[in-house]
Amino acid sequence: MFCNSDPAERFISSQPWFGGLGAQLQQQVHASIRQTEGAKGEVMLPLGSPAQGWHAVLSGLVMLRSSPQRTRASAFIGMPDGEWFGEGTALKGGPLLYEVVALRPTRLLCLPLPMFNHLYNTSLAFTQYLAQHMNLRLGQAMTMIEAGRTRSAEHRVALQLSRLFWRRQRRLNLTQEELGQLAGLSRQTINRVLQALVAEGIVTLDFGRVAILDDAALEAYLARTAAT
Repeated sequence: MFCNSDPAERFISSQPWFGGLGAQLQQQVHASIRQTEGAKGEVMLPLGSPAQGWHAVLSGLVMLRSSPQRTRASAFIGMPDGEWFGEGTALKGGPLLYEVVALRPTRLLCLPLPMFNHLYNTSLAFTQYLAQHMNLRLGQAMTMIEAGRTRSAEHRVALQLSRLFWRRQRRLNLTQEELGQLAGLSRQTINRVLQALVAEGIVTLDFGRVAILDDAALEAYLARTAAT
């Protein structure tokens, strides 16, 4: 029986698939978890590095970037705390096809490959959760690739603020610098777009936080800017 005093233990115990595991397997999962910390700007998982397991952001914020060089073809996806990533690489067992960069001091968890594979092969709840999660990530990736190549700056910023990427939070602890890195845009452009969103009553800005006031208006803004 775990007292769950450790943040990592509390996080793992709260996962939808965890409760259905037997007591012994729950203990083994907790014992297998590894943690790493990264400073702002640090590449925590390099492009091409071998698969280690399934990763989660325990605290902080990371960017999954398809290329170390910023080009128009690069794809950027942000992962806030509480989100898992890397399931595709874990399933295939190949090298990472992106690099993982800490946008602020960050702590990552890793469910190592042997335990990941064991749960995938023995736990229906884990497999179902994984399938739902992969469907979400695929939608995010395809949306961002298209947006980066064909959409306006306004659309790209609005996407990064939408529920597609921030499912649990509508008051985002996100600076303009971080938003610019995720959208692949300059801080000047980010500031211009955010001020336009403020003027329309869609968001407010307060000491580095972006609060979404009207999700319906944000969705309408996304639809409108997709056509430009």
